[in-house]
Amino acid sequence: MISPMETTELEDPLHLVDAYPTGISGTFERELVQTFKLLADDSRLKILLHLVKEGELHVTALCERLEQNQPAVSHHLALLREAAVIECRRDGKHNYYSIRKEHFHSIMQRLFSSILNEGEEGSGMRELLGRRADF
Repeated sequence: MISPMETTELEDPLHLVDAYPTGISGTFERELVQTFKLLADDSRLKILLHLVKEGELHVTALCERLEQNQPAVSHHLALLREAAVIECRRDGKHNYYSIRKEHFHSIMQRLFSSILNEGEEGSGMRELLGRRADF
C-alpha cells in the first residue's frame, strides 16, 4: 500500500525538494529535479544520446533517427533548450542542435560533488540517499 507521502512524491517530484533537507541549495535541487525529469522521457534521452554520439544534428536528422514527426521532436528539443541542456545553431533553413556540455557537466559535477563531499553539503545528500534507498 502506498502511503500519502509516497503518493505525493509520485504526483509531484518537487515535493521531495521541500520534504528532505539535503544541505544543497533549493535552487540547485530544483535544477536537478528538472534535469532528471527531462531525462526520464525516452525520446528526450534518445535525442541526447544521438547528440552525444554525433555532436550536432538538425531537426530532420533527429526525426529520422527517432522515427517521430517534426512537431513531436521540436517539442522535445524546445524543452531541452529551455532547460539549457542543449543549444541551437541556425544555418540556412536548418536548426542544428548540440549538447551544452559545460552546463550539463556542471550539473553532474555539482551533484556528485555534493554526494561525495565530506562537508556539511554532502552529509545531507547522503542522509537523503540513505532514507530513499528503497526505490
